[in-house]
Amino acid sequence: MPRLANKVSLVTGAGSGLGAADCELLAAEGSHVFVTDVSFSTARDVAARIGDSAVPLKLDVSSAEDWAEVVAEVDRRFGRLDVLVNNAGVCLPGDVESQTVDQFRFTQAVMNEGVFIGCKAAFPLLKKSSSASIINISSIASMRGYAGYLAYAAAKGAVSAMTKAIAAMCQDKGYSIRCNSVHPGDIETPMQQEFEGRMGQQRQVPQGVLPKGAIGAPTDVAALVLFLASDESRFVTGAELVVDNGATMRGAW
Repeated sequence: MPRLANKVSLVTGAGSGLGAADCELLAAEGSHVFVTDVSFSTARDVAARIGDSAVPLKLDVSSAEDWAEVVAEVDRRFGRLDVLVNNAGVCLPGDVESQTVDQFRFTQAVMNEGVFIGCKAAFPLLKKSSSASIINISSIASMRGYAGYLAYAAAKGAVSAMTKAIAAMCQDKGYSIRCNSVHPGDIETPMQQEFEGRMGQQRQVPQGVLPKGAIGAPTDVAALVLFLASDESRFVTGAELVVDNGATMRGAW
């Protein structure tokens, strides 16, 4: 039997990169998947690759109105939500001297407030699940000094703290909802490729066991998301799960 048979999942920022890989793997394991992205055309393309089990929807995660419409559609179709993957993100370069206030606020609106608004909007449907899982995509940037991307690191740190607060609340109130954060390192996504282009490098994902310093594939993160979405991870909540090929362990970028 598929690991997510008949579960209902919603992934944000799913038009490319990590979000697309998450949707494809969750659907392959039996889940109905709502593929959401601020760009409907990219969400539609991912859903088309997946097939009948996927529904594309436009979602600006910083908009409470968009979230209300998306949640209403999930409710209309299934009446519950089992898996919420808060993946949408932006990454604007800048340190404390060069980052503008508008850049900082925009980044927080998408990756910090967006996670809060999404969790809040989805909670009524998550509470209807017999075993729900919230998976918030953070980053190892929340654990390391990330001088050149201050707004990004600040938002990811907030996601980590918010995850624990939600996990604790769910236990205190007896909700059948777990909440964990996933902390990827360097993964071959459009965002990472743009970053490496600015640095004058472009790594490729090796096959087999990864050597020190190798970049990972979106499926490397999706495999962990699948585990957290499944009931196999019933004893895991409030955790920070690192998937970075040992980069944090080594203490260097």
